[in-house]
Amino acid sequence: MALDVGALAGTIFNAVRPVLADEWNDVENYAKTEATKLAATLAQIEELSLAGKISQDEAAALLDMQKHATQAVLLTIEGIGLITAQQAINAAVGSIRGVVNKALGFALL
Repeated sequence: MALDVGALAGTIFNAVRPVLADEWNDVENYAKTEATKLAATLAQIEELSLAGKISQDEAAALLDMQKHATQAVLLTIEGIGLITAQQAINAAVGSIRGVVNKALGFALL
C-alpha cells in the first residue's frame, strides 16, 4: 500500500491546527509546509523499506530527523514554545499512526 502524501499531509495539517490555534495566523503556512515534508518523509521511508534498502532503526532515525526539523521551524515562530511545538508534533504523529504503521508493516510511529 503506497502512502498518499497529499492525504497524509492533510491529516497532519488538520491535527496540528487545534494545537497551534492561538498562533494560527502566524503558523498556517509553516504548518502546511511542514505537514507536507513529514508526509513525504514517511512515504520515502515506506518506499525504501519495501525495497529492503532501509532498516527499522534507519527508518526511525530518518523520522526523528524530520520531527526535529519541524520542531526547529515551529520554534522560530514567536509565541510558540517547546511544549506547544512538541504537542503539535505529537498530534501530527498520532493522527497518522495507524495508516503509516500498517503501510510499513512495523510500528514506526
